[in-house]
Amino acid sequence: MSQSDAEAEAATAVVSIVDGSGTALFPPVQVYGDTLATVVAELEGKKPRWVFDSVQGWYPKLLAAGVMIERVHDLSLARTILRNTPFAQPSAYLDSIRALPDPSTTAPAHLLPPARVAENQGELFGEPKNHSAALENVLAEFLAQRAAVPPTERGQRLNLLLAAESAGALIGAEMTHAGVPWDVAEHHRLLTEALGPRVAPGVRPPKMEALAATLRLLLDAPGLNPDSPAELLKAMNRAGIAISNTRAWELTEIKHPVIEPLLAYKKIARLANANGYVWVDRWVDRGRFRPTYIVGGVVTGRWASNGGGALQIPHQVRSAVRADTGKVLVVADAAQLEPRILAALSRDDALAAAARGKDLYQGIADAGFGGDRAHAKVAMLGAMYGATSGESGRLLPKLKATYPRAVGLVEWAAAQGEAGAGVSSFLGRGTPPAPEAWLKAKTRTTSEAEARAVEAEGRARGRFTRNFIVQGTAAEWALCWMSELRRRLSASRAAGIDAGQLVFFLHDEIMLHVPADQGETVIALVHESAKAASELLFGRIPVDFPVTAVIVNSYDQAK
Repeated sequence: MSQSDAEAEAATAVVSIVDGSGTALFPPVQVYGDTLATVVAELEGKKPRWVFDSVQGWYPKLLAAGVMIERVHDLSLARTILRNTPFAQPSAYLDSIRALPDPSTTAPAHLLPPARVAENQGELFGEPKNHSAALENVLAEFLAQRAAVPPTERGQRLNLLLAAESAGALIGAEMTHAGVPWDVAEHHRLLTEALGPRVAPGVRPPKMEALAATLRLLLDAPGLNPDSPAELLKAMNRAGIAISNTRAWELTEIKHPVIEPLLAYKKIARLANANGYVWVDRWVDRGRFRPTYIVGGVVTGRWASNGGGALQIPHQVRSAVRADTGKVLVVADAAQLEPRILAALSRDDALAAAARGKDLYQGIADAGFGGDRAHAKVAMLGAMYGATSGESGRLLPKLKATYPRAVGLVEWAAAQGEAGAGVSSFLGRGTPPAPEAWLKAKTRTTSEAEARAVEAEGRARGRFTRNFIVQGTAAEWALCWMSELRRRLSASRAAGIDAGQLVFFLHDEIMLHVPADQGETVIALVHESAKAASELLFGRIPVDFPVTAVIVNSYDQAK
């Protein structure tokens, strides 16, 4: 029986079973929108590794239908990693994606994936029109990506990164679907307390307007709009306050009656603009805040978010992040993750010892800074982030003498960047290539001003590569931590135990929303997962990666 055009348009996918070599075991079968979730749920029982062109493009629809999947390979995320990694095997496929301006959204024309494939090894999704060609193209890219990973120890690391990144895509979609529990009434109470009663859009809240009036009076500027940095700077200079900008950190150094109300105004203005009444209306729906996470949204592998400022929930509103009745929040974070990662990467036994079983910065302080923790922290952060002048620069020689392998590693990474070379994280996420224009400028005779500009850009790239190896590897540790935890939570569900779900992630911090009677059990899973993540990345090494986890009713109680 032939299909009508309307029926063809209603079809959402084509499914075909393929084996590990990519050979189709059964002819493609067309799947309609209202049966897609059912088909996926049935095939999920076979434990396939699904392969999507983009998890974000498909998985939210399945989650909305109540279907979760266990394993996935995200072609677009893998494409971005393979483009920059130094671990991949050379191939025409790599050449083609490295020639693209943005490989995450566009595949090479001859490997364009308008379809989805899964391994079992798996099932293949394609668009209903010309689905045979679509299946061939997506399968070709899938196999090309697999072939790009060499059968070496470094290839094993790269495979782990691809798997962890794809698992992160599942976690991100699942957290968006679950949402962060949000008490709108509490948020409104906080806003009323800080800003005053709600006013019409475009009208300054009462407490902001009262502070604005104070600023106008103290600066003798009746028409001042304190939301305009240019107007504010002009008014302050006219009042005899010599500053070049109105950033809060610079204002705190100034002694003048206007500073206190100005800082107060900036604080509540930031709240009104970033998380005010309009934000609540836009982003909180039926008691849940549901931002969209962008996995690998930062070049180092850290996540970003699309809308809502999910990665910047300010302390002022954290009491609105509140567990439902009968549930609690488990909030956990990895203590001093990046310097511990540096100890593992550099195999610096002295730094590992400083971190073992205690506060790492205090351990550094006791070993080389006369017990001064503040100095130890400034020195270590300066070494990792490239703040090698001022106080950090003064303290760096002592840090280097105490931990030569750790400091030597980040200095090597900085030198690589300054020379125009790349570096990579432990699992193999690589830095993008240096700009061609800058590389050419380094080799030609220039004026003194141009030479200074080239040198400055080199130093900036050095600061970037210096931190990339540490921040990138820390992001990998966090991915493995969450993936291990997700696997344990899934096993609990399979055993008939509701241990809750991940609902929030911020670099080295996670939040779970769990039944109250499962709080301690989940904390144990969090610690187990952190230990497993460390061993998965580095094996058994003498570096501690401690995690602090607490059970709270609202986010503000966590810290």
